[in-house]
Amino acid sequence: MSIKAKKGYAQPIAGLLSTSSHGVRRDSTLAPLLGKAQAIERAQRQLDGHLPSELLGHVLVGGYTDGQLTLLTDRAVWLTWLRFERARLLALLRYLPEFAQIEGLTFKVRPLRPIKTAPRQLRKLSADAAERLNECANEVDDPRLKAALARLASHASSEPEQPG
Repeated sequence: MSIKAKKGYAQPIAGLLSTSSHGVRRDSTLAPLLGKAQAIERAQRQLDGHLPSELLGHVLVGGYTDGQLTLLTDRAVWLTWLRFERARLLALLRYLPEFAQIEGLTFKVRPLRPIKTAPRQLRKLSADAAERLNECANEVDDPRLKAALARLASHASSEPEQPG
């Protein structure tokens, strides 16, 4: 069984994601999606610039559909504050050209999970291992392999090892 792309459906990735001087190409398949994502990002930056510091990180733009911008928050207390500030927030968002015709705001309480990056695991190369890699590099005839081994050996820590 093989998977073959049909000519009518397959499109080069450059055509899907290419941009013009004005942003996303209008004939691109992903243009509406990318344009909406960029507009939502600008709305988030606009809100972040005008929200009180205690709300930063607690209010996120969730989406924009049919003239309604959805704002997500992680606590009901922030939801109450957002409802009181609805008119001011709408005025702030209407400064952006994409949201000049915004009709209203929808608020939802959802747990906001921050994006967690995996902790970086630093690996240490002992001086003894670096010495063995250099010895191996000296015995290899292939110049590319020799250079790769030498680069790897150069990652050895210059600090003396602590006995474990």
